[in-house]
Amino acid sequence: MKSSKKYAVSQSCSLAIVEANPPENKKVVPIDAPIVSSYNDRIRPLLDTVDRLRNLNVMKEGIQLPTIVVVGDQSSGKSSVLESLAGISLPRGQGICTRVPLVMRLQRSSSPEPEIWLEYSDKVVPTDEEHISEAICAATDVIAGSGKGVSDAPLTLHVKKVGVPDITMVDLPGITRVPVNGQPENIYEQISAMIMKYIEPQESIILNVLSATVDFTTCESIRMSRQVDKTGERTLAVVTKADMAPEGLLQKVTADDVSIGLGYVCVRNRIGEETYEEARMQEELLFRTHPMLSLIDEEIVGIPVLAQKLMHIQATMIARCLPEIVRKINMKMETAVLELNKLPMVMASTGEALMTLMDIITSAKESLLKILIHGDFSEFPDEPKMHSTARLADMLSQFSDNLQAKPDDKEKFLMDEIKILDECKCVGLPNFIPRSAFLAILSQHVDVIHMKPVEFIKKIWDYIEGVLISVLSKYSENFPQIQSSVKRAGRNLITKMKEQAVNRVTEIVEMEKLTDYTCNPDYMKTNLRTSLSLDLGM
Repeated sequence: MKSSKKYAVSQSCSLAIVEANPPENKKVVPIDAPIVSSYNDRIRPLLDTVDRLRNLNVMKEGIQLPTIVVVGDQSSGKSSVLESLAGISLPRGQGICTRVPLVMRLQRSSSPEPEIWLEYSDKVVPTDEEHISEAICAATDVIAGSGKGVSDAPLTLHVKKVGVPDITMVDLPGITRVPVNGQPENIYEQISAMIMKYIEPQESIILNVLSATVDFTTCESIRMSRQVDKTGERTLAVVTKADMAPEGLLQKVTADDVSIGLGYVCVRNRIGEETYEEARMQEELLFRTHPMLSLIDEEIVGIPVLAQKLMHIQATMIARCLPEIVRKINMKMETAVLELNKLPMVMASTGEALMTLMDIITSAKESLLKILIHGDFSEFPDEPKMHSTARLADMLSQFSDNLQAKPDDKEKFLMDEIKILDECKCVGLPNFIPRSAFLAILSQHVDVIHMKPVEFIKKIWDYIEGVLISVLSKYSENFPQIQSSVKRAGRNLITKMKEQAVNRVTEIVEMEKLTDYTCNPDYMKTNLRTSLSLDLGM
């Protein structure tokens, strides 16, 4: 059974070589097996649907889409794995090569001529297989700068080509702890935040690229993926450089000390000037003949196996998530339609504009009547400042306490008043203090507090102004062209009324200095009868 499967893989590789290098004067039309063709026909519409949703920026609305996210420590072989899957060359070299999220959209095509283009910053840049690496580097410099810094603005690479799997992946910068020359000191924090942003959603499939030359338990990418996927149910591990460290690799992938729920796939990437077809043949030969690597189950080795696993995992995730995505989109649409229906009709004439303005004023007046007179704050239940009855009562209580504050020196309480009374002894009406004493004492106290009523009335009107502006803002929010004018008119009105109120209070305070008082009940009865007589015309 194992040899037959190996033969099938070998045949697939041979077919790929023939497709890529057809004999002269012979046009080769790729033919898929019925089961492969059926599978591609079923998965492609799902991928196209997700891609269209991604183009519509639904993720900015908080709707997560199923995405394969490729993560790994620096120099773990991420770019080589993606190159093998896509059959194209990506930027490679020492240090950090991927500096922005690279969204790779691979689509199987029947055309012998590949179609490759880049999308970023509302630009579409066509390219070809020979210049794809340079095009990606140039686009990265535009997005992240020409230095060695990183950016979370995505760069999308479209590849339509014979033999590639139908998958979409996001390649993220490799994790590095030590910044090199030209990199910011917090490069690790920047890359970590970017990775966590992409792998945290439950819809993300984590493709964790691990080098066979390191201990899996010490990999930073493993630590990050386990933070968001503790059981590993959405994490698939790719072990690169299997030919460089074959000893103990079988135990590593079978023991699974780091909880990789979707399993492992061991691969050998392209070396030197090998073509992709040659690399696949060498990979198949390595895992078939190597004394240690040949012991690994053939169902978890090779790039073709990895491609098939990714396609199946992605299709399963899309099928599972799509109903919930549709539900969230419908909810967003219903909310948007409700908001749209609240918008007013376009005003086409002066009459319509005047009617709209009168509606705003009428609605604002009714709202102010409820808030300030009836104490009804049902329109603003979560805004305490609009609960006028309670706020006005608070201000009045504070004003009362302020007026009745006792003097600081209690020992001298009333001593100044008694001294003035002694100095003003004279003949006068019974139960009335001498007028000169009254004026001296009263004026002294009125002078002390005469600004407090003025400050209080200003505070009251400032509060009323805030309530008025909030109400006007609510009822004119759909009319930005007149909202500022309506607010300005409201402030001008409050300013005039506040000025009148301040003048009236000042006048009342000054009058207090000129009035005589008595607590004798006989005079109070007499004054009451006199007032009633005058009112009745008697």
